[in-house]
Amino acid sequence: MKSYIYLRALKHAEHTVFCVQDGQKTYYDPQFNRVVAYSSGQQVKRSILDSLTSNLNVEMAPITFNYNVTKDKQLENKEPWSPCDPTYVDQLLGGWMRAGDGITVKRRSPLSISAMRPIHPLLAGTDKENLTFDRSDKPDRHPVNVRLGDKLMTDEEIEIFLETNNRTLPRRNWIPDNVRTGGLFVYDVAIDLRTLFSVSTNMHEPELSKEKIEGLKAKGWIESENVFGKCLVLPKEEREKIIPALANALLNWRITSNQARTFSLMETLAVAISDNANKLAGAIRAKLIEDGEKPKAKPIIDETAGADVFVTLPCSSYVVTVNENADALDQAEQKLIEMMMAFDYENQI
Repeated sequence: MKSYIYLRALKHAEHTVFCVQDGQKTYYDPQFNRVVAYSSGQQVKRSILDSLTSNLNVEMAPITFNYNVTKDKQLENKEPWSPCDPTYVDQLLGGWMRAGDGITVKRRSPLSISAMRPIHPLLAGTDKENLTFDRSDKPDRHPVNVRLGDKLMTDEEIEIFLETNNRTLPRRNWIPDNVRTGGLFVYDVAIDLRTLFSVSTNMHEPELSKEKIEGLKAKGWIESENVFGKCLVLPKEEREKIIPALANALLNWRITSNQARTFSLMETLAVAISDNANKLAGAIRAKLIEDGEKPKAKPIIDETAGADVFVTLPCSSYVVTVNENADALDQAEQKLIEMMMAFDYENQI
């Protein structure tokens, strides 16, 4: 019984932004002397969990934000608290940690998720654009305030100032040097089936409080054991609701929170699935090609590398393909469902 499922997916992004640190998170690739964009594993994970909870039509777990009032009457941020409750699906699959409120409890997420980064540094890039916040089309509806020191100038004083200094006050703000990215990107996911629906009851390194353990038992969670020790397992009927939604979320998530001006479909081009992580790197990869003094890279989808590979129709716009088809993502989703359903969660040992 294989304990892991490994997934690699290839996405296309077009003139968009993943994050908002200086417009876009980037890192420097020293081999090819290029600055390339990426989306952190944390952001990818959050996007997957957003898609999962949307698929199931359930809310994410409520988080308690803590503050202290200091001696000088300032608010000081303290560590937020999660409920550490696996009955919330984002907690069960996303993990938790809570300290400073009784016994420290923590659960490692059964989903290990990489950053989404270029499949090759030469197959993705960044560019800059200047944006505007423009309301100059109807100036009468949008007033302008001008202050001289602490004093708010009157309309008459503003007119005199503009005429004297040969200036104008446009209702337009420039937002310079916004970094955007585009190209071919990959992300990897490892699913630990041993802990996917199992929560440890070991009180030496606790994931749950004693009260929470008793509460889960009362809700029908099954007492069992895995390689990590005693555990509680989510009932089968609940697993069968989550698994299809999780399979869909792993393939169909997209970043939307930072794309108000720069939305991209971020379409999935190809997916490789295996119980052997080494097979994925060969299934979706890039090949360096010498072209005079300037190297180039070629994306490759290899269906002979040992993984199950699913290629969508849009992939043929960017990669030379043979077997692309319209229901590739549906087939990949079904493959994930079958692999997750086949694992014997109650009888691991």
